[in-house]
Amino acid sequence: MKRRIRMAIRAAARHLLEGIYVDYLERKLRPLPKPKHVAIILDGNRRWAHERDMAVSRGHRAGGEKVGEVLEWCAAEGVEIVTLWLLSTDNLVKREQSELIPLLRTIERTADELVRHPKWRINLVGAPELLPASTRDALERAVEASKSRVGMQVNMAVAYGGRREVVDAVRALLQEHERLGTPISELAEQLTDEHIAAHLYTKGQPDPDLVIRTSGEQRLGGFLLWQSAKSEFWFGDVYWPDFRKVDLLRALRDFSKRDRRLGG
Repeated sequence: MKRRIRMAIRAAARHLLEGIYVDYLERKLRPLPKPKHVAIILDGNRRWAHERDMAVSRGHRAGGEKVGEVLEWCAAEGVEIVTLWLLSTDNLVKREQSELIPLLRTIERTADELVRHPKWRINLVGAPELLPASTRDALERAVEASKSRVGMQVNMAVAYGGRREVVDAVRALLQEHERLGTPISELAEQLTDEHIAAHLYTKGQPDPDLVIRTSGEQRLGGFLLWQSAKSEFWFGDVYWPDFRKVDLLRALRDFSKRDRRLGG
């Protein structure tokens, strides 16, 4: 009994100190430059579950439950666009069906929950044709139901792969100019990066200012390869289900200190 009381007291003290630190960071951040577009790699759900001797599906559910909370924090800090990498094209091929199917159900529930927010506008980033009908339908319903909203845009990157995106963009560009009757030699002479950007999944959006990856991994893994060329990166050790407001604020604080050399 005494041990449980001591543990409860320590937990309460940690919570109090963290709250004080969050208030301090929020005050410090108010006058500082902040990213308009934040992209997040939601990593660590599986390891979070393994360390707790839980089924992997429980880790994915915990990760899905974290999404809305983090979006609320981003909106409160004035972020205009958040891109969330929820499922890669590699996951669709390499994960066992016993893990993949519950993960897809979690993504469907997440889309249903996010669209309930009255101001968030949902956008699908990826290759929906690779998804099962139920997942594709859930995402498309969320996009349709929120398309007229004015507020923070939430890009749900599902069945997303950075290399595939570039290939799809080039393919769409070539098909467009074939319809226009543009000779391939003429297109080759005129081709610029703007031509490619206009056919990406995120066309019409500003590139991410800040890319966050959780779980301690320090790589992009193919996330927004084209768009992140001039982004700032922040890598955190915490698994995604344990991502806290203080972690987001630290990432924003570090971003505000960067000398952004956008020329290279």
